[in-house]
Amino acid sequence: MIIENTPLSMTEAKEYFEKDKEISDEIKSFTKTFSKLKSNDGIKMREKIISLDMIKISPTHASKIIDLLPKTSEEINKIFIDISLNEEEINKILDLVKEFS
Repeated sequence: MIIENTPLSMTEAKEYFEKDKEISDEIKSFTKTFSKLKSNDGIKMREKIISLDMIKISPTHASKIIDLLPKTSEEINKIFIDISLNEEEINKILDLVKEFS
């Protein structure tokens, strides 16, 4: 049963997959292979992204930032294809990503 529909990064989803015995080992292996952060770091990063208090960042954008850990403004612009960010906003995101990389 679906209780809540919230976008999660692979790092955050990994925590739920470990607890759920119905999730296949293949899915668990995939998330372990491609997630770049530990679960706790993913949660902390989401909290910091939210604390930036930027209305342009949706929960889906936050998940993609955590999954991809963009290092350049071009990479950020690929995440925010539907929204235009100014240089200050991009730099705030890049600085935050550097904390966790």
